[in-house]
Amino acid sequence: MKTWIGLAAWMLLSLATGAVGALATRNAREFYGGLAKPPWAPPGWLFGPVWTTLYLLMGIAAWLVWRRAGWTGAPGALTLFVVQLACNALWSWIFFAWRRGGFAFAEIIVLLVLIVATMAAFARVHRVAALLLVPYLGWVLFASALTLSVWRANLDQLG
Repeated sequence: MKTWIGLAAWMLLSLATGAVGALATRNAREFYGGLAKPPWAPPGWLFGPVWTTLYLLMGIAAWLVWRRAGWTGAPGALTLFVVQLACNALWSWIFFAWRRGGFAFAEIIVLLVLIVATMAAFARVHRVAALLLVPYLGWVLFASALTLSVWRANLDQLG
């Protein structure tokens, strides 16, 4: 029973992070739609399903580490996970709510470092947990290139 409650808790924490980030975008559809974007930018409707899938994978990954080692056995790995979740949510606020493209790009670089560090820490405890974060790393790498491109093309709106 404890195992399933743990899974639900890690999934809820990950999905709650997405919800906090989504709050920053609730009034941003017109703003983002009006920005110049590269031709390789995905359509807006794709972000929700992709992020939902990634948050679910993140929750499962954290649960695998927690289930194998617990907080006492993997405090660094699980703390890194929580810190990168906070950084993940913050990006949406910086970019969409506060419209600070340069800060958003700098912050996403920090997020990338945190994801890689989390993956390395997870790999020491549970290899599959680290592998479950590979799609997340790939998407954030893509998002960092997109952030840089959109910021540079819209300096007048994204300071």
